[in-house]
Amino acid sequence: MKLSERYLKQNIFKDLNDFVTNLEFLIPQNFNFGYDVVDEYARLEPEKTALVWTNDKGEHRDFSFADIKGYSDCTASYFKSLGIGRGDKVMLILKRHYQFWYAALALHKIGAIALPATNQLTKKDIVYRVNTAGIKGVICTCDGDVANQVDAAQSECDILTLKLSVKGKREGWLDFDEDIQNFGDSFERPAGDEATQNNDVMLMYFTS
Repeated sequence: MKLSERYLKQNIFKDLNDFVTNLEFLIPQNFNFGYDVVDEYARLEPEKTALVWTNDKGEHRDFSFADIKGYSDCTASYFKSLGIGRGDKVMLILKRHYQFWYAALALHKIGAIALPATNQLTKKDIVYRVNTAGIKGVICTCDGDVANQVDAAQSECDILTLKLSVKGKREGWLDFDEDIQNFGDSFERPAGDEATQNNDVMLMYFTS
């Protein structure tokens, strides 16, 4: 069975009117995109291409669904070891780095809330977002100046206790790329009170 058949009452439509009239989602209890879509593809078609990544320097990487499952699982274990749990808010300032997908899916899996943000943020932008949303951690690229802006903002953000760097090391920051290698590529789906619920918040955005 295709995943579209699992989550849509009808997945073939004869025209736009049919689509508008009859589109109906079949939403299971405690649905979680990380487990029920990404990991399910990893189970059904592990070698299926999930992500093709390149940059303006000519670097290139291909990821299968099995790869993405493994990396997001070890990232979830890493986040849990840092005390990130269900309902915690973590800002992702990662440009278009592939590590964004490790982090975002890991946060989904543990029920934390991801806040994607632009690398053009300045100190005042970061202070406002952290204090308004109650952001516990920031995972930030070392490419450009934005990590400096996070450091400048921290003295005005008492709730911000975790800073993780990507694509570089910084004093006072944890090294995301290095640290996730210390964790296994499997993560047990939370159950009971820690399980994600369908009405949980998964993503938050600030807009201009």
